[in-house]
Order: sequence, then structure tokens, then C-alpha cells
Amino acid sequence: MNISDEIKRLHELHQAGALTDAEFEQAKARLLSASADLNKPGHTPSGNGSLGDEFSRLRRSRTDRWIGGVCGGLAKASGMDAWIWRLVFALFTISFGFGLVIYLLLWIFVPEE
Repeated sequence: MNISDEIKRLHELHQAGALTDAEFEQAKARLLSASADLNKPGHTPSGNGSLGDEFSRLRRSRTDRWIGGVCGGLAKASGMDAWIWRLVFALFTISFGFGLVIYLLLWIFVPEE
């Protein structure tokens, strides 16, 4: 959703009576200031859930581990349970054969907490 769509949605909420005049102006000013910050030269994304931010937080777990802590670390970074990641690696290993290779690479290259 781009900034004009968000302002349009705010206007619709204001028209419907869900926002007061002060709330509408405050929300609009917040949107516009956030947009101005994003357009500044040299701006780098600050962790709004981007994929690069998720990978930068990825660490092997010291507590939730069976072998190397990779699945525990993926669980913390993604918000999914570790057993789901273990199942995914097991299924990829059994069906395609490369799940073990990916796990080993992550074990080698992802730093520990």
C-alpha cells in the first residue's frame, strides 16, 4: 500500500466518523513525516520486517538445538516453531536430498548466539 492509498483510507475513516479531526491530522502528519524520512538520501531500511533484516538477526540457537541449533535459530528469526523447521529439513532431505546440504551450510555460515 503506497502513501496515497493510506491517506485515502485515513480520509475514508475520517468521513465515516471513526477518526476525529485531530486524530486524522495527527495520523496524516505521521504518514507524511515517515514518507519524508524514507526519501532522505542515504536512508537504509531500519527493520520494518524486511527479508534482509530477518537474515541479519539469524543466529544459531544455544538452547533450542538438537544438532547444530539451526532450526532453533530459524524459529526465533521467523516466529515459527522449531519443529516445523526440523520437519521441513527432514522432508527436503528425504524427498530431494538437498535438505542436509542446506542445513550443513547454515550450520557453518550462521553465527551462534
